[in-house]
Amino acid sequence: MSAVLIVLALLFVLFVATGAYVVVKVAGAAKRGVDRTVHQARRAVEDSTLKARSYARPGPHGEIAGLRLSLRNSMRATQESLAARAGDDGGLAESRDLFRRLSVHGHALDDELRRLENDPDRAALAAELPALRDRTQKIVRAADGLRHALRDRAHHEADDELDALSRQIDMETGALRHWAPAEGPEPAPQPWPAAPAVPDADTVAQRWDDGAAPTSGQAPPPSLDRPRPAPHPWERLLKKPQEQPRPE
Repeated sequence: MSAVLIVLALLFVLFVATGAYVVVKVAGAAKRGVDRTVHQARRAVEDSTLKARSYARPGPHGEIAGLRLSLRNSMRATQESLAARAGDDGGLAESRDLFRRLSVHGHALDDELRRLENDPDRAALAAELPALRDRTQKIVRAADGLRHALRDRAHHEADDELDALSRQIDMETGALRHWAPAEGPEPAPQPWPAAPAVPDADTVAQRWDDGAAPTSGQAPPPSLDRPRPAPHPWERLLKKPQEQPRPE
């Protein structure tokens, strides 16, 4: 009885632990989903605000907002391209490391541009704009080049795979068009003609006596110049005697 209670207690503890683990995983997934949604919403609001400032605030402040917007869009697009091909291509480790190093400079520049957006000294901002514009263009150019290289690599791999697939399909279609006719059942062998029956000696002698032509498989007729053999005595006995003329 005690063993049954122990087993039931262990099963209860196992069920409780499994339920707690599932609840924690579900809660974590929900939290990550909420954080992702909040981050996307915040990013969309910031992008909309920067776009509005770049058009609504002429001068250095509007140009700084435009620099931030172009920097964020370029870095985000390159990051998404790397993340999309991370599981398919194992040769992108060096590219991901380079992008992480580039992201350090990008975040530092974005933080600096964010601080300068609210700087009231327009003259100081105008003096710093050429250097800020040059740094932004370098980072954007590097990020765009990496993203374009990833796109060209993906297109090249897809073209190579498509070419190989097209060659295989061409070979298969050629094999399908040059088919061999189906072999039917082998014809049955023709039966040999039956051997002619060998006539006995009496039949052969009778045929020659009657003047009939010899059949296939019989000996050729004797020459006409050769004298006929004398009849056998029993042949003369079998012949019907001819009627003698009556004396008058």
